[in-house]
Amino acid sequence: MVSLRFPFSFSQPPRQPPKTNASASFPSSVTVSIAATVTAGIGAGFAISHNFVNQTDPLLLKALRFFSPNVCGGLPPWASLSMADNSGGIAVESKTGVSFPTLLKDTQRLLGIGLRKKSIVGLKNIDIYAFGVYADDQEIKNLIAENFGALSASELKENKDFYAQILHNDLSMTVRLQIVYGRLNIRSVRSAFEESVGIRLKKFSGSDNNELLQRFTSQFKDEYKLPRGSIIDISREHGHIVRTTIDGKEIGSIQSKLLSQAILDLYIGDDPFDKRAKEEIELRLASLISS
Repeated sequence: MVSLRFPFSFSQPPRQPPKTNASASFPSSVTVSIAATVTAGIGAGFAISHNFVNQTDPLLLKALRFFSPNVCGGLPPWASLSMADNSGGIAVESKTGVSFPTLLKDTQRLLGIGLRKKSIVGLKNIDIYAFGVYADDQEIKNLIAENFGALSASELKENKDFYAQILHNDLSMTVRLQIVYGRLNIRSVRSAFEESVGIRLKKFSGSDNNELLQRFTSQFKDEYKLPRGSIIDISREHGHIVRTTIDGKEIGSIQSKLLSQAILDLYIGDDPFDKRAKEEIELRLASLISS
């Protein structure tokens, strides 16, 4: 996993009181909390309202049984975010209490949630930001029908070419970052992207592409503040346009297929920031073959 390097020394953030407002409107009888096991220094999890979960879709259940033979009447925990549901809702990263809408830009569905952490010598792991990965599910279904329709859900899940095409093709996707470390500054974000995106640019092109990297990272100007709760959206729009916003304000856009691949690879590539989140994303993508 590529390290997230920060050019300053972290001080221990003040302990935040537990957040309860994200699910306060739902009674306990309709809320399920799922604590994912923390492995390799990475944590991810969900607290999800049943209000938007379709637990009786026979097609989705059929697909899920490929991965979990014990699935009978209801969905296993990792399948709680139903991409077939159109009513919207929220999903909550259980460790931080950060909530994500399950529908973004009217057509993009939430595939999974992860947590970016940083281990500091002498201190415990620090949660930097929670992230959600979104995709237009109809575009994914079209990709499956055109290129992978003969595969079963279990075969699709293990098909590396499927995920390579998601990175490569002109599909609408968004990665939403929500800051949870209250002392993060924009210079740290810029430096982290210089390293992580720079490595991916070289991975896909074989060269450094310093000019393209500088165009992207220079969007994160010192004037922007990133208090806890700030939202950074990095979207791939049609035409391989990478558009970046901070708290809804656009800070730049770049048309580059290579850049869009490099950024998405951080979260759904071979060496993602959060491996558990990627596994959940893969399962949801594969379940679309039967929906």
